[in-house]
Amino acid sequence: MSPNPAQERIAETVAALMPKAKEELAALVAYRSVADFEQFPKSESEAAANWVADALRAEGFTDVALLDTPDGTQSVYGLLPGPEGAPTVLLYAHYDVQPPLDEQAWQTPPFELVERDGRWYGRGSADCKGGVIMHLLALRALKENGGIPVSVKFIAEGSEEQGTGGLERYAEAHPELLKSDAIVIGDSGNFRVGLPTVTSTLRGMTLLRVEMDTLEGNLHSGQFGGAAPDALGALIRVLDSLRAEDGSTTVDGLDGDQTWEGLQYPESDFRKDAKVLDGVELIGSGTVADRIWARPAVTVLGIDCPPVVGATPSVQSSARALISLRVPPTGDAVEATKLLRAHIEAHTPWGARVRTEQIGQGQPFRADVNSPAYQAMADAMAVAYPGEEMQYAGQGGSIPLCNALDSLYPDAEILLIGLSEPEAQIHAPNESVSPQELRQLSITEALFLQNYAASKA
Repeated sequence: MSPNPAQERIAETVAALMPKAKEELAALVAYRSVADFEQFPKSESEAAANWVADALRAEGFTDVALLDTPDGTQSVYGLLPGPEGAPTVLLYAHYDVQPPLDEQAWQTPPFELVERDGRWYGRGSADCKGGVIMHLLALRALKENGGIPVSVKFIAEGSEEQGTGGLERYAEAHPELLKSDAIVIGDSGNFRVGLPTVTSTLRGMTLLRVEMDTLEGNLHSGQFGGAAPDALGALIRVLDSLRAEDGSTTVDGLDGDQTWEGLQYPESDFRKDAKVLDGVELIGSGTVADRIWARPAVTVLGIDCPPVVGATPSVQSSARALISLRVPPTGDAVEATKLLRAHIEAHTPWGARVRTEQIGQGQPFRADVNSPAYQAMADAMAVAYPGEEMQYAGQGGSIPLCNALDSLYPDAEILLIGLSEPEAQIHAPNESVSPQELRQLSITEALFLQNYAASKA
């Protein structure tokens, strides 16, 4: 779809604002805002929250507030009133980030925005500090071209990556705060750079800590090994029981045969995107899209056990692991958690004492893609991405807030867009964002807000 003169002016405005956007993203990336305060100072997250609040005030937002959520973090809220009778649109992003993991694996410092080979590198550049900047760019472009035609509520979460549910619980206790006609979640991404995509489903998530005990204390493996029950061995047996021979997730009672009917993910593309080593097989069965968007997936996130360096010849008395289970869009996270716990208990060998502790949980999400907001978004993407049509894809990850918002505001139309395309390598070392995507999605969002306002007029 060819842009009209007004749409061209919005695109030109966004392009002119890109140098400022880069400076702002660099400032925001510099905060080590990991919402795990055992690893990173809380002051870093608070500073990032204040940066977002100041940015909203500078754009004319009123009622800007740092919300102290029940999990001990802060979310940033602001309201920008629109014309009388205009619909209200909630714009969401999160300013907290994943830990940098192995900083030695980063080619440049993780909390410094660095341009390299046409991309901007830094933790949170795509997930999801870039989403904050995307929203700001869209609003600025509208302000310079006739004004913002809707009322805007802005919420930037401070603990999305931890899955601790602070903002969900705050919203449930203050249901009027985020009430809106449409909600744009800026925390997903295009299927590929240059291919405009909305995410229509999200898998849910449950996070369990599993602790295994077999002995009162460690024992000499030569004196007692062979008869003394090894807690680490028991844990390994349990973890192995969660996968079939082909690597498919097998939790007793949990359906694992769902299929994905939309956009497909060629295996060769997936191998490249996931950087699978030559000769290593993919796990699971069905299409790649089935496996990552429609079916459950268990992942062992960590194991507490003696490191190889410094290990002694001992039978381990205790061991623990952190397990993530992604729940299909058709499933229920509460029921999946019950099944996972029951499976772990049933498959624990040798009468070992096992305890499970739920660390986090989020329900899956499925959007109504036939709503007027989706047509407004499709029209916007057709202009921002000339020659391309909007695609629907799933996302294997979870955004727990989506279901909370869907439950609180069942009449609201929820759309998911964002900067986390495969090349962004979110959650991994060397995360990056495509400036091209930031520019085009900012144009998209600005045009969407215009289209949506017109559809409600």
